[in-house]
Amino acid sequence: MADYTALLEAGREAVLLASSVTRQVQGAIEQVRAITKEDDSPVSVADYAAQAIVGRVLADRLGGDVILVGEEDSSYLSDDTHAAVLDAVLAAVREIDESINEDQLLRAIDVGAGDTHHAGFWTLDPIDGTKGFLRGQQYSIALAYIERGEPVVAALACPNLAIGFDHDVSQVDAEGSLYVAIKGDGAWESRCTPDAASAPTQLQRLDHDEGEAITVCTSVEAKHSNIARTNTLMDEVAEPWDRLPIDSQCKYAVVARGQADAYVRMPVRKTYIERIWDHAAGALIATEAGAGVSDMFGRPLDFGHGRGLEQNQGLIVAAPRVHAKLHAAMESLGYGRD
Repeated sequence: MADYTALLEAGREAVLLASSVTRQVQGAIEQVRAITKEDDSPVSVADYAAQAIVGRVLADRLGGDVILVGEEDSSYLSDDTHAAVLDAVLAAVREIDESINEDQLLRAIDVGAGDTHHAGFWTLDPIDGTKGFLRGQQYSIALAYIERGEPVVAALACPNLAIGFDHDVSQVDAEGSLYVAIKGDGAWESRCTPDAASAPTQLQRLDHDEGEAITVCTSVEAKHSNIARTNTLMDEVAEPWDRLPIDSQCKYAVVARGQADAYVRMPVRKTYIERIWDHAAGALIATEAGAGVSDMFGRPLDFGHGRGLEQNQGLIVAAPRVHAKLHAAMESLGYGRD
């Protein structure tokens, strides 16, 4: 069995360092666009820089045989037509590692070219919430270790999401928040800065009291979830509710810490398959905090079928009472059977 504590420390360091770099890229979006001449290039630069940092830290801390399943590989940057983007990525990573050269950068990115045919492997979404990143709002860096089809270690960095409930989630916080979990050992929240003085706080998801409004996290981007069906679902639950739009796996975090009561993801088409890196870290953190996590049929998320959640459809993350109500409403409406 893997040393989960060692894995978590490496994962925590990796996402914290990646957060420092992605903050700088997000804060210089217009300058990056001017250099690369591409509107979406800032998120590409942040994606590649974050994956390079995570791959390099994991390999350094855990050895060269690290298996990381990521979204990116170096082929795009190796194309001479994208030399400006490569230069921008290299400059971003050098904010953390001044000595890294181009070849080392490309090799670090390709640490993430691993496959899922192993008993244990990491999976990474280097920038989850690309539209939020480009808007200057919420995004996350989501890293998880999957063992035999189940996330067992997670490090979820939300660089712009303030700790606590005093701030609207659309506001940007300079220190952000970090969530970590080991299966069976709970989930913990701290500030998303390498030198944060505050000790981590354990998350304990309180159940939702009947009669209180149910706060439901929804995607800011309409194309990510079927909003009309979500509205119908909440009408079927027949309890007062309100909406909390927020990008990325930050939705898992705000449900885990009790700022929202549910995160519902209704597939936009029946054939849509979720990617493992979009849910592995958040699912473990929410579960370890005490929330219920399942697909729309009530089945646990199964990360043992490659790069996609092939055996699952839709998503319900919620406080226990709300989770039961949402699942019952799904069944009553016949969602997933049509």
